[in-house]
Amino acid sequence: MIVARHPHARVNQRRASINKRLPASINIGIIVSAAILNLIVARLSSGLSRHTREYPKVTSYHARCEHKPRHAEGPFFSNLLEAVGDHDPNAGTNRAKRMRLSLRIREAAARAGSGTVLLFCDEAQRYNENEYEWLRDVHDALDRQQIKLFTFLVGQQELLAQKSALQIAGKTQIVARVMVEELAFHGIRNAEDVATCLNGYDQTAYPEGTQWSFTRYYLPQSFEAGYRLVSDAAVMWDAFEVAHHKATLPGRLEIPMESFARAVEIVLKDSELRDAPGYCPDASLWAHAVRHSGYVQSRHATGRVLVHA
Repeated sequence: MIVARHPHARVNQRRASINKRLPASINIGIIVSAAILNLIVARLSSGLSRHTREYPKVTSYHARCEHKPRHAEGPFFSNLLEAVGDHDPNAGTNRAKRMRLSLRIREAAARAGSGTVLLFCDEAQRYNENEYEWLRDVHDALDRQQIKLFTFLVGQQELLAQKSALQIAGKTQIVARVMVEELAFHGIRNAEDVATCLNGYDQTAYPEGTQWSFTRYYLPQSFEAGYRLVSDAAVMWDAFEVAHHKATLPGRLEIPMESFARAVEIVLKDSELRDAPGYCPDASLWAHAVRHSGYVQSRHATGRVLVHA
């Protein structure tokens, strides 16, 4: 498929430690990524969706497609080996890497008790035809071992051009393996979408298994008193609308995830200093966050209307 694009004790010390390990923009962006993955899963075929619900331990991997001046078989399989957790992804010949990749995936599938594996390839427009052929080889090798690999190519619009070129060239086996269905990402289009994403900050715990959501982590006193970011969904949407129209940007408002996450980050970090029982960010703070989120600047820089799905 193609998808085009805190414990209370010593809280200040822990906050500094977490912020040092994970920059807040990345830290908070995890929430958005979870929402996108939910969207992808919702678009799977009904059979696979039922399988995922019945067997929640389906094996999944995330490979980052790196920019390379030259495309070679060894680095390609090293990248996939790293994605599946191989302890020494650069070791061995190309043939040995191929065999080890199949082995690692087969072992993980056996531990999960499922013959279904999901592979997300991020920035997949960087692949060339040879790399798609090697990816097809991986599919075929696993299929012979009764393991079904579902590949999601996540990337820019160039992916669609690559698919068209492969179809014109008669490379139907590649298209049939990894490019059957297309799913266009879109930004946040209304206050309900804003509420869905803000609710992720209120509900998602970090570290996992604790009671510390992102909202509670930055606003522990306000959170305990009942405040939730989701209650400001309409205020945030209105702030983006004002910025959109004030800048006379063309088309309907569609908030990119990066701008959204930056705005929330600004609000949380600023509100951290003001936290108190009964505190909630006011509209002026949301407006300030939107102005500094980069939304208007990025729209002016690209000089085009965002593509609507």
